[in-house]
Amino acid sequence: MSEKLHIIGGGMAGAEAAWQAALMGVPVVLYEMRPVVKTFAHRTGDLAEMVCSNSLRSDDDEQNAVGLLHWEMREGQGLIMQAADANRLPAGGALAVDREGFSRHVTEAIRAHPLIEIETGEITALPEEGHWIIATGPLTSDALAQSIREATGTEALAFFDAIAPIVHADSIDMSIAWKQSRYDKGETEAEQKAYINCPMNRAEYEAFIDALLAAEKTEFHEGETDSAPTPYFDGCLPIEVMAARGRETLRHGPMKPVGLTNPHRPDEKPYAVVQLRQDNALGTLYNMVGFQTKMKHGAQKEVFRMIPGLGAARFARLGGIHRNTFINSPTLLDRRMRLRSRPNLRFAGQITGVEGYVESAAMGLLAGRFAAAEILGRTLPDVPQDSAMGALVHHITGGADAKTFQPMNVNFGLFRPLDAPVKGGRRGRRERYKAYTDRAKAAWREWLAGQ
Repeated sequence: MSEKLHIIGGGMAGAEAAWQAALMGVPVVLYEMRPVVKTFAHRTGDLAEMVCSNSLRSDDDEQNAVGLLHWEMREGQGLIMQAADANRLPAGGALAVDREGFSRHVTEAIRAHPLIEIETGEITALPEEGHWIIATGPLTSDALAQSIREATGTEALAFFDAIAPIVHADSIDMSIAWKQSRYDKGETEAEQKAYINCPMNRAEYEAFIDALLAAEKTEFHEGETDSAPTPYFDGCLPIEVMAARGRETLRHGPMKPVGLTNPHRPDEKPYAVVQLRQDNALGTLYNMVGFQTKMKHGAQKEVFRMIPGLGAARFARLGGIHRNTFINSPTLLDRRMRLRSRPNLRFAGQITGVEGYVESAAMGLLAGRFAAAEILGRTLPDVPQDSAMGALVHHITGGADAKTFQPMNVNFGLFRPLDAPVKGGRRGRRERYKAYTDRAKAAWREWLAGQ
């Protein structure tokens, strides 16, 4: 029997790492502190519980970097993608899932695997011996976070992460709102009508912005002041922070009115549109897209009910904000995601400085494979930098400037330039992205075949 791999954290990264190691024949102990130790954001003790959103973003593997990452994880027999595909909801070109079904799928698969055992309870300090992966995510417990700081000799960086509200579908006024994906995107009618749209005219939009800016917000977290705020991750900005950057910012962001026609008033173009995306398989819950917020709960109800169609909205969950921590991976981790000072410890997931569910799971996939290979006495080659996985892991383990290191989603800007130039313009961009994905797929297939 092989030596065991120990993994702390049963989120996206930890569950994927456990699955990958077990597929390679290595026994795994997965430690998850929930439900014994709760967090403010999680509601269950299930593995891979989705908190901020039910979307894994674009599933286009030829024109989008995160869609390419989906493809690579599917090729690598990723559990997270298996669960996502099995619990998919209509969302146009995006991959959205039923949260409960998704987490239940992951949990049942992990529990059923004969090489994986789950231990419930909190790990409060980094272990000295054995093979370990730390995949504790943005809500790492205070005790373990302190142990990580002591081991790395640095202060963990921090930023704020926000959660969007969820609305009961039967409380949305469909005589005002309508179902449609932007530009009717999607192959089926369900995908073409995957979003509920709430239109605003200019006066309604201006009043909404005024209320948003004036609303009572959550207090500053410890250590944050007006002059020295904790930074937000740009991909998950609270809506009121976006509004403060300019009154038109939201109309060019989550409230852009393009690609939509209001069937109730087909001749009248909305000035702004709020979109809600289906959040569960029953279609009873809808997530307010891009409406992460740090407003207090009372203010959220008052302000969001100003949105046409949401005047009588009932909220299954209101928005919230929490502090997120991550290590300075470019200075601390090697290319196999090991802590340079203590190579028996690997890190995976959001704590490494990647942002997003997909990216977190992808880093779990790599960490699980690297750790399992080491236990088996094998050495895997470096992940090819031309793949989406390789571009991301290269960025966090040395490609990024350590002095300005911030959480990063996968994107084509992280990819090595193409050998042959591609002409500019919109058509040229599509050809360039297709060239990136073709090259990445070939590199990823070759890497997998060599194991």
